[in-house]
Amino acid sequence: MEQFSVPTGRITVIPFGINNSVPDTGLSSREAKKRLGIRENQKTILFFGRIKPYKGLQYLITAFRLLVPRHDDYKLIIAGRLEEGCERYWESMQREIQEYVETGRVISRVEFIPDSEAEVYFKGADVLALPYTEIFQSGVIFLGYNFGLPVVAADVGSLKEEIAVGTTGFVFRPEDPIDLARAIEEYFASDLFADLEKRRQEIRDFATERHSWELVSEVTMGIYAGLLRSQAGNSHDVSSLSPSD
Repeated sequence: MEQFSVPTGRITVIPFGINNSVPDTGLSSREAKKRLGIRENQKTILFFGRIKPYKGLQYLITAFRLLVPRHDDYKLIIAGRLEEGCERYWESMQREIQEYVETGRVISRVEFIPDSEAEVYFKGADVLALPYTEIFQSGVIFLGYNFGLPVVAADVGSLKEEIAVGTTGFVFRPEDPIDLARAIEEYFASDLFADLEKRRQEIRDFATERHSWELVSEVTMGIYAGLLRSQAGNSHDVSSLSPSD
């Protein structure tokens, strides 16, 4: 709208389809934790996906360092491939987490994670952290929802619109590790976490209702049906935007 002066009425946003293509076996959360070396009573935060500056991992690490003195049962998983050219960015964070990696408080898997291995991370974690500094939409949140995993996310782009506070997760101010630490503590003190195993299906249902491929198909077909019905000279009157990571 801003860059191309397109009126609101000429834009249709197609919902981001839920990522249900990643293998989901009968692996339980308890078994996933065991595979990752996580004790059942440890409260585990997951950062998943490519590691690059706009993903805001540095803020999550700072927040975790603030939380460690207050909570000896918190654990952090960092799982994902380092983006080419971001080596110095990661090196600075490595120094901050080294002591926690050595003591087992941080699990660092900075490498490509194949789809076949994603399940163990999403089922072994208790919450997914999205500390992004800027983004329109992210496929990672829907991958988490597909496994029934709650999220704490920065209020950037349209992420806030995808979170039912207290039901599917919590929101915090972007680039603010203190507020991120608060959101993590609020989550682990909430009924959502206390009843997590029962609430996972509710999260899946929430995402499926709003982002099923049936809905995406209906919206997409509706757009093109409208174009086909319109006169050839007016076919440019409708534009569509499809969110991407």
